[in-house]
Amino acid sequence: MASKQEQLHALIAPVVEALECELWGVEYLTQGRYSTLRIYIDRPGEEGVNLEDCERVSRQVSSLMDVEDPITNRYTLEVSSPGMDRPLFTPEQYRRYIGEVISLKTRAPVAGRRKFKGQLQAVEGDSVVLIVDGAEHTLSIGSIEKANLVPRF
Repeated sequence: MASKQEQLHALIAPVVEALECELWGVEYLTQGRYSTLRIYIDRPGEEGVNLEDCERVSRQVSSLMDVEDPITNRYTLEVSSPGMDRPLFTPEQYRRYIGEVISLKTRAPVAGRRKFKGQLQAVEGDSVVLIVDGAEHTLSIGSIEKANLVPRF
């Protein structure tokens, strides 16, 4: 059975794509009675997304959520660009950034730690290979709680 996040992604993707944007990722976060549905959108090309894109997607997704009602409790809907420190969700997204520095946090300790920051060396199936302080770590994407690109300035 698909997770709530996967169900929401499948529901929202056609709406975002119809508005000529790419659904970069979906985060569904709950804390007690409060929930947040965070949607990251992108647009191919150098310009990326703008405020109007976020507003259009927000209005359409809000209407969709009202009709489909996949979240029964109260929640806040947020729509934004992935930004410079873009979160990474899929193997394809990790592949785009091979050679870049990423930071990630695993759901459970791996080699005695949960936080890693290093160069993304490769993507092998559903795992990423990260070089941290000269040591190679292979981590399952499913074991990663959160991963972000580290911006270069």
